Amino acid sequence: MKPTRYIAVASALALLAGPAAAQDSEYSWQPDRPINIIVPWSAGGSTDQVTRVVAPILEEALGTEIVVVNQSGASGSTGTKAALDAPRDGYTWTANAIANNATYSVTGLIEDTSIEDYRIYLHVANVPLVSVNSNTDYQDFPSLLEAMKTGSVTVGTAGVNSSGGMALAALRHGTEDELTGARAITYDGGNPAVIAAASGEVDATTQLAVEQTEMIRADRLRALTVLSDVPLEVEGIEPVPPITEFLPDFEVAKDYFGIFIPKGAPQEVYDTVDQVWQDHIMNAEELKTYANDRGAIFDPSYGEDALDLAMPVVISEACARVERGEAVVDPSEIGIDCGSE
Repeated sequence: MKPTRYIAVASALALLAGPAAAQDSEYSWQPDRPINIIVPWSAGGSTDQVTRVVAPILEEALGTEIVVVNQSGASGSTGTKAALDAPRDGYTWTANAIANNATYSVTGLIEDTSIEDYRIYLHVANVPLVSVNSNTDYQDFPSLLEAMKTGSVTVGTAGVNSSGGMALAALRHGTEDELTGARAITYDGGNPAVIAAASGEVDATTQLAVEQTEMIRADRLRALTVLSDVPLEVEGIEPVPPITEFLPDFEVAKDYFGIFIPKGAPQEVYDTVDQVWQDHIMNAEELKTYANDRGAIFDPSYGEDALDLAMPVVISEACARVERGEAVVDPSEIGIDCGSE
């Protein structure tokens, strides 16, 4: 029988080893220090939520600490640029909706960048909800739509490049710019925008379902429609009717989210994360639970397969910027063909 002192020392050493003890020798890259994932939005929003679900899975697989860093500002471009400007050694990643990373240069927020700057790792697709403060008189989407056309409705979003901002812009486009009474109020992330709607600071929000579900369950928000072609069904919430029920010609594309590693690092970094994604993310129960509970779509992929899946939303968002007069760079300059939308 081993002495008690020996057991105590061995246990302490195991604890000090931390995630590295779980490192799998089959992976070609063995990170020797923490990896930072820059979330370019405030804490509690959609990107932050799902990244904090994925990070522990990656941490265990890679055997090193994964640090989630919130660096918000300028519709997510501040933190994204920080990731692009960091040393290309594989230790600084970023997280976002892929349409953002693909179109920052179109709107002039980050010069000379495109989705080709990253190796892509997607995990869920999100859907925006149009919801109102529960104390408002809007009981259904047609009544809110009418008020947006003829009255005055304040709408909380995380900025023009956020999912909520793009959803509001899509609504304007889908109604032929008739929503003259809808006034966007910008917050420093999806979570603050949703809280503003729940508190009555603004009338409505168009942020993502994953950011709103808890407030809807608590009867602080009333969900009126989901920007999808099928109803949103989440436990504890009445089914939310699709936008196509009210605007049949409304164009819908899955809003994919993921983690992005800037290119230029050693190839073994990407080879290893590819394998980790395949081994640990593609069937991650924690991620499935998150998606089911919050109203997201579990749909992991990586590499070229991920880019193929996400191109419809990338094209849709880039070309919508052109149609709305928000583009300062033609999408064709970064390889996005609006003729194929």
